[in-house]
Amino acid sequence: MQEKITPISELGEFALIDLLTKNNNQRNVASLKLTGDDASQLAISEGEHTLISTDMMVHGVHFDLGYFPPQHLGYKAIVSAISDIYAMNGQPKQVLLSIAASSKISVEFLELMYEGVYAACNDYNVDLAGGDTTTVHRGLILNITAIGTAKPERVVYRSGAQENDLICVSGDLGAAYLGLQLLEREKQVFHQNPEVQPELNEDYEYLYQRFLRPDTRNDIVKKLAETGVLPTAMIDISDGLSSDVLHITKQSNVGCRIYENKLPIHHNTTAAAEDFNLSPITCALNGGEDYELLFTVSPSHFEAVNKMAEVSIIGHITPKDTGCKMITNAENEFDLVAQGWEPFGSERG
Repeated sequence: MQEKITPISELGEFALIDLLTKNNNQRNVASLKLTGDDASQLAISEGEHTLISTDMMVHGVHFDLGYFPPQHLGYKAIVSAISDIYAMNGQPKQVLLSIAASSKISVEFLELMYEGVYAACNDYNVDLAGGDTTTVHRGLILNITAIGTAKPERVVYRSGAQENDLICVSGDLGAAYLGLQLLEREKQVFHQNPEVQPELNEDYEYLYQRFLRPDTRNDIVKKLAETGVLPTAMIDISDGLSSDVLHITKQSNVGCRIYENKLPIHHNTTAAAEDFNLSPITCALNGGEDYELLFTVSPSHFEAVNKMAEVSIIGHITPKDTGCKMITNAENEFDLVAQGWEPFGSERG
């Protein structure tokens, strides 16, 4: 009898990772944290631990060369990688960038992309420490490894959230997703009539920037340290708030309550969502690629966190048996569902 062949789309990204890493056993004392968080943690030196994370960006999956400026692509590649180091409450120090480019990618394009790489390295004080280059039949693939450090007692995992902890998020949510929708719309218009030039509404410039050239929240990590606040759990929002808060609750073995009226949403995000007949709340929950920090803190830190201009308290941690819920403005409860970014979704073939 033929063995069952299981398509990746049947599992999804995170179930696939769980399956492939279930037999990954620690072999070295210095390997304190292997898989399952934003970065691995290595005790290479006594005073500071090393944090390492890897991200991959693939043309046609994570970016579209039809509208992605090469400088922005290089910048975003670095930001997406070092954001994982900040999510562990660390400081990025070096990045490694490997590229696989088809013969259709020009030298000039890569030079401009590296201008963006160096701009991000300069802005976040990290060094490009190497990488590799090879060819691929089609498109462009970027693989970025970020290396950082943190004092052992300051490293934050996804698994430390406790009952009654406050759930906090930096910045605003959903803008990157709407920026992508706007760019995709203009792309479709161009394909239908190449004579028509894109009309990029200046009112939506913030949304384009949030998708094409995002920033990561090193300032929040700094503020938390300055005020003496050590999060109990933390993750960066790359897959969408709903997916990422469920990563924390799953690994911390807890439940949560998120409040609709507490979600930070930029007014341009609301306007663009209405333009697409979308709910701004849905965009905030499921959009992804915001690269904001989602973290939990003890209730004793309420005053300190509440004073941070760029931080919103959006809910609290509950016992596991209460589930993970969204409380609407009408005080109705709905289950939080991980509907954010899913690279192995069946619709992607």
